[in-house]
Amino acid sequence: MSDAPEREAMEFDVVIVGGGPAGLSAAIRLKQLAPDVAVCLVEKGGEIGAHTLSGAVLEPRALNELLPDWKERGAPLDTPARDDRFLFLTETRSFKLPTPPQMHNEGNYIVSLGNVVRWLGQQAEALGVEIYPGFAATEVLEEDGRIVGIATGDMGIGKDGQPTGSYARGMELRAKYTLLAEGCRGSLSKQLMKRFDLRQGRDPQTYAIGIKELWEIPAANHKPGLVEHTLGWPLSTDVYGGSFLYHFGENLISFGFVIGLDYRNPWLSPFDEMQRFKTHPDIRKHFEGGRRIAYGARALNEGGFQSIPKLTFPGGMLIGDAAGFLNVPKIKGTHTSMKSGMVAAEAVAEALAGSQPAEITSYPDRLQRSWVWEELSLVRNVRPSFAKFGMWGGLAYSAIDTYLFRGKAPWTFHHPHPDNETLLDADKAPRIAYPKPDGVLTFDRLSSVFISNTNHEENQPAHLQLLDPDKAISLNWNRYRSPEARYCPAGVYEIVGADEGDPKLQINAQNCVHCKTCDIKDPSQNINWVPPEGGGGPSYPGGM
Repeated sequence: MSDAPEREAMEFDVVIVGGGPAGLSAAIRLKQLAPDVAVCLVEKGGEIGAHTLSGAVLEPRALNELLPDWKERGAPLDTPARDDRFLFLTETRSFKLPTPPQMHNEGNYIVSLGNVVRWLGQQAEALGVEIYPGFAATEVLEEDGRIVGIATGDMGIGKDGQPTGSYARGMELRAKYTLLAEGCRGSLSKQLMKRFDLRQGRDPQTYAIGIKELWEIPAANHKPGLVEHTLGWPLSTDVYGGSFLYHFGENLISFGFVIGLDYRNPWLSPFDEMQRFKTHPDIRKHFEGGRRIAYGARALNEGGFQSIPKLTFPGGMLIGDAAGFLNVPKIKGTHTSMKSGMVAAEAVAEALAGSQPAEITSYPDRLQRSWVWEELSLVRNVRPSFAKFGMWGGLAYSAIDTYLFRGKAPWTFHHPHPDNETLLDADKAPRIAYPKPDGVLTFDRLSSVFISNTNHEENQPAHLQLLDPDKAISLNWNRYRSPEARYCPAGVYEIVGADEGDPKLQINAQNCVHCKTCDIKDPSQNINWVPPEGGGGPSYPGGM
């Protein structure tokens, strides 16, 4: 709005966008090193942890470095991983495979990552970090080619773009340095990658969608510390993906299904693949007598070492999954994200105490000398080998790379194209028939969204923007039969009127769980995800 009042401004030394593992680790480390530095952290979720979703088996390496006395402080790491299982599934049977060394979990913990970041938030606040949950960072502030902070979104704007009775102007949070810790496919990170060409000379980032359910099961069936991963059925051998299933806490199962977004068949539905997976005879037994209590979904980075962008820009840097430090073969990224935030904080503290350069190039230098860089380098060829050779070839190559070359092969496989370029035309791909949900073991999207506690203010501008509305039918429907209706795990995208010969795309934005899959997989990058009003979206409970 051109006639909007000026925003009030607050000044800090450092502003951090995102209250996940990377952002909170950066805030804590910075206050440890420089207690007088003014640090502000903003989080779009209604509370710290509200939008945090992960498996998760946590490797405590970074936590040990950040807060060595975490046990005494009461960190919620209560279930040690005890039993690793790696299975290959056919439609009716399962076969135990040797557990790859990267997937050995001795010394790790099965956790609710949401509860871990809530606890990290408490540690940060105790050190004097100012944390503002429920405020979405919607704009970067730039002056003379340097980022000087962020602005939070206006509240109380109606669908027509005009102020409502609850209108409140956003705030400017200005800082010497801005750290983006938004997680995978962050909206401001995406803008800054384009603004400063941070992807130049790097492979395209590749992604997966992870869909998760939390179950409560009878105590007699609970096996605390069980860590089970699978590959194979129900996916075809040209689709990268698999499941995780962890027994932890008080009779809880953390269950999820992950599918690489480089899949080719536009009829594939990740949500329905997950539901079908639970019907396997060796999987459904885990859920017998139980009840599903929570649901969520989130995109994750899979590009690895080759896809890490340039990490700094004038006035700031990318940390955590905003850059992409997931170790795909290990199926872990929390420890690497935390370490990246800690390394960034060390570089920022040094800069603030010194000449305060516009661009802190010591951050990537420090990171390259850390264990993060070596860890990701050693597994760099594993994920792209599956895209190159398929499931069986990828497994064979990964064994050779791991056991023979020890991750030091004299070559590097690359990701040839972004995920949005992989879809076949709908008439050239086989249709997939999915079973109907039974409401006991398998479910539909809407009942799933309900238990994600997702809520958005209805009278607000659309946060799912079509850059060219005509393409919804002229391209997505006509050529691909609207894959967004299938890859969205929340029923946001719906085609109406097709039976009458007049298809139209209906966007149910209130269902959005902020997974970002549509922003990634849309064939022409026509869907642009921007933050809705702060506090909107899912509100994942403790346990997720």
